[in-house]
Order: sequence, then C-alpha cells, then structure tokens
Amino acid sequence: MNKAKILVIDDEPSIVKLVQAYLKPEGYDVFTAQDGPSGLKAARAFQPDLIILDVMLPGMDGIELLTHLRRESDVYVILLTARTEETDKIVGLTVGADDYVTKPFSPRELVARVKAALRRLTALKTGSADAKTLAFRHLRIEVGARRVYVDEQPVELTALEFDILRVLAENRGRVLTRQQILEKVWGGDYFGETRVVDVHLGHIRRKIGERFIVTVRGVGYRFEDDPL
Repeated sequence: MNKAKILVIDDEPSIVKLVQAYLKPEGYDVFTAQDGPSGLKAARAFQPDLIILDVMLPGMDGIELLTHLRRESDVYVILLTARTEETDKIVGLTVGADDYVTKPFSPRELVARVKAALRRLTALKTGSADAKTLAFRHLRIEVGARRVYVDEQPVELTALEFDILRVLAENRGRVLTRQQILEKVWGGDYFGETRVVDVHLGHIRRKIGERFIVTVRGVGYRFEDDPL
C-alpha cells in the first residue's frame, strides 16, 4: 500500500517539527511549507491525501489559500488556528475546511484526527461498490456511484457532505444527534467539536434545499422525504 502523503503548512518551525515528529513514525510521507504561496504550490505539486493548514500565514493566509485550493481539489483539510472566537472557526469551515484544531493542541489528538480521516478516505477508495440506492420522492442517493439527485437534477457534494447526507437518509424519520453523526461519518474515535456537523449541514442544505433536513432544537437533525 502506498504511504499517505500529508502536507503541513505552518510558518512556525517549532510547530512543523512537532507535527513531523508525531506523523513520520506513523509511516506517512510528510511535506512542509511555511507560507501561503509556497503552500498552495506544494499542494498542487505533491497532491497530498491530507493537508494540515495554519490559518495565520505570511504572503497569503490560510483562508485565502483554502479558497483557491477548493476551486481545484477536495483534499481533506484540517485547519490549525490560534484563534478562539467561534466565528473564525466557522469561516474556515465555510470556505471548505473539513475539520479544525485550535492551538495549543495535543499532538496525539491531531494524529488521531489524521488517522480517522485517512481511514475514512481509504475506505472510500478501496471499499467495494455498494449498488444500493436510497430513493425518495424528491431525492435519490446512488450510494455506490456517490451521486445525488434532487428532482432528477444532479447535485455536487463533497465526499464528507455525501456521507453526512447518506447517514441521515439511511435513518429517515429518526433524529440523529450531532455526536451520532460524528461517530457514523468521522468514526467512533473522533473527539473533535460537534460544531463541525452544523457547518457541513449548512453547506448541504444550500445545495439540496432546506426541506430535506429538519433541525430538532436541542437534539439534532432528521431527514424527511417520502420513500418510494
């Protein structure tokens, strides 16, 4: 099996060395960049499986870099940020980050996030094609082909958005808590913040429409559409 390639983009040498020290023993190929422009260039050149991206970078900040990157790639991105304001985290997720870790962070926690993400990505690539189709009156999910149609019109979702929608649709009519969605999509060993679920669901709603996913205040989310 080929080694997973990870790109670390951070302008603090001590952070880069720390992350490398924890990732390399896991068998990953680790590439690094220390500013925004070189980070974007490295992402294009190395085609990594996962990027660990600092928000505060010289030359081009992480948010701008991610905005450029998302026009050409759906690589899994974990943001590193020293900011604690909720709005700053949400901005990163809104422009396309898959997850975030706030500095100062536990290197073991970061490695656990990386492992969970790569396991899910590997399962997507190597898993046998599931011919199952989740068919509803207005929405259809072709699980094996990973395609979504709303009123027979194709909708483009990221890999993570597709998995969240699939999990909700498979549990049609049942309320799933944020924690349950995290466990089913990110994996049982994920211990990040549940806020990431809300942001990704916001993306999904904008793409497929508001009618399919109901928020149950104080509990979680429920998928609604009549089955065929």
